[in-house]
Amino acid sequence: MEQKRTTPEFITELQPGEIFVFGSNLQGMHGGGAARIAHRNFGAIMGQGVGLQGQSYAIPTMQGGVETIRPYVDEFIAFAKAHQELTFLVTRIGCGIAGFTDAEIAPLFTEAHNVGNIVLPEGW
Repeated sequence: MEQKRTTPEFITELQPGEIFVFGSNLQGMHGGGAARIAHRNFGAIMGQGVGLQGQSYAIPTMQGGVETIRPYVDEFIAFAKAHQELTFLVTRIGCGIAGFTDAEIAPLFTEAHNVGNIVLPEGW
């Protein structure tokens, strides 16, 4: 039985075609946590809080409750399905500065389990 790949706890480099998926805020102020790493290392653009930017993809997590994150996760999954040439390494979005738990966020990614080019954190 093939074991599904999981996102490493710390991502310090990416291979060509790999995308760092991180939690952001709608204003695109990538000042802390994974957003800061995305800006410093993987091309995230200050002022852009959603979507593909450089070798990263922003999912807003700071605008309210879990249900406000769901549409952005759904949009991300659709994007990943349309871009099979890329591999998306999803960090534990929303589980740092935004203050959510894995148990709250992981269910948003249920559909992602069926998408071969999305790699999720362990336990998601």
